[in-house]
Order: sequence, then structure tokens, then C-alpha cells
Amino acid sequence: MKNAVINFKKYRYLLKELINKDIKLKYRRSYLGLLWTLLEPLLTMIVLTFVFSGLFGRGDESYPIYILTGRLLYTFFSTATKASMKSIRSNAGMIKKVYVPKYIYPFASTLSNYVIFLLSLIVLIVVSLVLNVMPTLYIFNAIFPLILILILSLGVGMILSTLAVFFRDLEYLWSVFLMFIMYTSAIFYQVEKLKIAGKEWIFNINPLYNIIVNFRNAIFGRPMDKYALIYSTCFSFGSLIIGMFIFYKNQDKFILHI
Repeated sequence: MKNAVINFKKYRYLLKELINKDIKLKYRRSYLGLLWTLLEPLLTMIVLTFVFSGLFGRGDESYPIYILTGRLLYTFFSTATKASMKSIRSNAGMIKKVYVPKYIYPFASTLSNYVIFLLSLIVLIVVSLVLNVMPTLYIFNAIFPLILILILSLGVGMILSTLAVFFRDLEYLWSVFLMFIMYTSAIFYQVEKLKIAGKEWIFNINPLYNIIVNFRNAIFGRPMDKYALIYSTCFSFGSLIIGMFIFYKNQDKFILHI
């Protein structure tokens, strides 16, 4: 453990440079650049509100914020895990030529997307003020789901980045599974308003849904859901531990498959 910490400190500057590179590459040849980080969630919120407000948000002036909170967290998780999954193969040239701790690559992919995600929260703040959803003391609870979504994405990203080296088709399978995750994360509807008696477990086993629940509670001035907090915490840290174990156990084999 001590050696791992020393190793991480030794390469922290490289991690920083990789994060900067990923952010720059993401918006290379884009006229809007980082401005798109703010426009994309705003435009998506407007479209989803227009489409679903008649079904799920009728009479609820804060419905756009409900959509935005779920969409922002899901989008980060989706983009971060996809980027991490490809990180080892996309850096195959560097891995073959220079020794660098291989975990740096999925870490950099996740953290670069996390920086972009944090910037996109500006949209949520502005929309909340416009719609008169004022922050309360519960807003400080938002730090917990924001940390958990990062840990969950790091853990799942390390698992995917390892498996994707050996199973190339995982990229397509994960895209399909992300669709399932999206629809069980209650991004544009409220679970309690659906007539799904006896099937709530489908949502309760989704760690992303539980993270979104407490993020929404913080934004709307409600106390944290204890079950959601405990479950998402255990799942997030568990995925990180499993991801690190699987990654370290297989990293020496990467060179034979990339």
C-alpha cells in the first residue's frame, strides 16, 4: 500500500498532463469548445422537458431541474466508463514503449470527464435560480453523491478497461447495458408515480439511481435517503476495490493483447 502511494505521487504530474490532454482532445476542432459543456445539458434538458413534461411533469415547475440532475450524473457515468474502457487500447503505443503505471490511463479518462462534469453543474445552478429553487442547508449533502459517482465510475472504469483488453466486443455490450442503466435511473420520471408495485427492486439495485436520489434530495432541500446512501456507498467502494484487484492481477498480460 505504501509503495502504491509513493508510485502515485511519483506520476501525479503525468496524470495531470493526461487529464489536460484528454480535455483538449475532446474539444479539438470544436468551435464552441468548453462552452458546449454548458450548452449540451441545457439543450438536452429543454428537449426532454418538452417531450415528457405532459406525461411526468404536469404542473411541476421544477421538473426541468429534476431532469437535469439525473441527466448530468448519468451522462458523466456513461462517458467516463466508456472512455476508461478504451483507455488501455488507445494508449497501446505508449504502453509498449515507456513504463508508466497502467492505472494512470483509466484514471485520467475518468478524471478528465469529471472535470467537465463539474463545469456542467454551472447549468444546474443557473436553471435552479431561474426556476426559483433556492438552496437550503441540505445542499451541502450534495458532496456525498458527487464523491460517490466519481468512485463508482473509477471502479467500473477499471473493471471495463481490464476486460476490454481481452474481450473487444465488450464495448458494444456495455452500450446496451448503459441503456438499461439509464431507464432504471429515473432520469425523466418519478418512480413513486409509476404503477410498478413489487418491481421497485429494479431501481433499488441500481447504484446510479441511488446516487441520483440523494443528489436530487440535496438540490430540492430534502434529507438524505439512508438506504440509498448506504447501498451506493458500499457498491461504489466495492466496485473500486474489485476493479483495482482485477486490474492489477491482469495488467502484466495487457502487452500481449493490445
